[in-house]
Amino acid sequence: MKKIEQLRALENGKGVQYLLDSAFRIFNNPMYMVDSYYHLIAATEGPKDVYAWNELMETGTFSLELREIFAREGIFESIANSKKLIHLEKKENWEGAYLNGHIVNRENIWVAGITMHDSFSPFDEETMGAFEVLIDKISLEIRDYEFFIKHPVGFFEDTVNKLLDDTAENTLVQHSQAQIIRHEFDNYLYIAVVDSPRHKMLDRVHQGRLAYFSSLIKTKFPSFRYAIYQGKIIILMGSQLKKYSEEPLLGLDESLFKMNNLSVGISGSFQSIYDFAAYYRQALRALEEGQNRQGGQSIFVHEES
Repeated sequence: MKKIEQLRALENGKGVQYLLDSAFRIFNNPMYMVDSYYHLIAATEGPKDVYAWNELMETGTFSLELREIFAREGIFESIANSKKLIHLEKKENWEGAYLNGHIVNRENIWVAGITMHDSFSPFDEETMGAFEVLIDKISLEIRDYEFFIKHPVGFFEDTVNKLLDDTAENTLVQHSQAQIIRHEFDNYLYIAVVDSPRHKMLDRVHQGRLAYFSSLIKTKFPSFRYAIYQGKIIILMGSQLKKYSEEPLLGLDESLFKMNNLSVGISGSFQSIYDFAAYYRQALRALEEGQNRQGGQSIFVHEES
């Protein structure tokens, strides 16, 4: 039986470890799966003489030193920028060649990566095609796992906090994580900052209301990404167009915000994820200036000078 047929015949519902162990016997090569933070989820038996593999198995992640090596080689960035499958050829200072693929959740958001090492069998055309089938099989397996449904929210909020604290650009560990966010969006990015009056509310009450409003807006605009930062909702949006006014798909429903007493500031467009902090501040200024005018509007867009 061909590898693709064997993989398609594997049962879903038995867990990722079962799928990896079964695929190990089909491919005759070891594999591991890590989440977006590069924390180990599952792994097969592995090559004893590969340092990176042994470190992952022993510590559950990759050390900063190893991540810096990967970053210099462009490995993390290549994986983050690929849409589904990438073949990393063996180099002089690498221990073998690798196949890497993206595992997505029910909302088609990248939540994990799977890697196969060519320890025992070389990669051929059949293996490449069968590995894609395995990626789809595991994505189907985890689509209802609560961990992977909630994971993108925590991951996005964590990365946004690092971007707004201006640490990501100089931290190789975070570079690939920032790219994970970037590659999901179209050419141009926009940031919206949503404010809800706090008055004398306790912090936990205000945070709870923000979480509710974030869920409410997400229901209306599920393709955007959401985080809560310093008492406000942060929304990252993508577009093919450079001007917000020309993009009807980004047209937020003002009645939704007025009805819930919410105000929104929207930045100009940008392309580098590392400009996140600058355009967050731009959206914040648009919000504050709009609120000071008190003209009955709820949405305030940054005006290019």
